Amino acid sequence: MSETKLIVWIDQDLCTGDGICEEIAPDVFQGRDDGLWVVKEQASHFGTDLLFDGAEDGGHGPDGAGGVARVPDSQIDIVVESAEECPGECIMIEPYDAELMANRGA
Repeated sequence: MSETKLIVWIDQDLCTGDGICEEIAPDVFQGRDDGLWVVKEQASHFGTDLLFDGAEDGGHGPDGAGGVARVPDSQIDIVVESAEECPGECIMIEPYDAELMANRGA
């Protein structure tokens, strides 16, 4: 399993739908049917696939500020690059917070 020092989420109100984030870091970002992007955790990094797209069934979690994903340490540089390149400036990266992660709803 991956270690993590950072968490990431997307403010869908600011997302312009360009998809640059997924082009740069496909292990962390995924497009939604409505043209916006969300964050995810892949089993290859964390043991379970979890997509923060607001869907109600298993393997899904809340989107927006409630959809906080862990960033694998191996992906930090490209996630930061994604945030820097994002035209909507909607990618929010924060230090890992165990309490927040325990209450993220996933």
